[in-house]
Amino acid sequence: MGWEHFPHEADMGIRGIGTSLEEAFEQAAVAMTAVITEPAKIETMQKVEISCAEEDIALLLIDWLSSLLYVMDTHNMVFGKFAVSIEKGYLKGAAWGEKINIKKHQPAVEIKGAAYTALSVEEKDGKWIAQCVVDV
Repeated sequence: MGWEHFPHEADMGIRGIGTSLEEAFEQAAVAMTAVITEPAKIETMQKVEISCAEEDIALLLIDWLSSLLYVMDTHNMVFGKFAVSIEKGYLKGAAWGEKINIKKHQPAVEIKGAAYTALSVEEKDGKWIAQCVVDV
């Protein structure tokens, strides 16, 4: 369904909105990418698989975003497309992207981590919303 940013003092709030929990997690990842660069500028050429497990669904969002940040940092990549499946506290995900190119991607900031601030994952009126603040 989409993503959005929401204001937070010195950091940035990210929110993923979807018709399913999985779609909300995917869109939260797009929102996180959009803090760094324009997602449409990213060629989705390379696939990286990510998995994590956590019984608490909100903490699973933090684990998912933190895992993405770790891969982005250690592989010097940015991602523009995501796929997530979640079953019984286990997330299996994939991210597609490319090596970061300073001229092409013009990164605005570096995200240090996903925070527990404003952390929420809930279903409202038939749509899922997954959000937190990222430290920039």
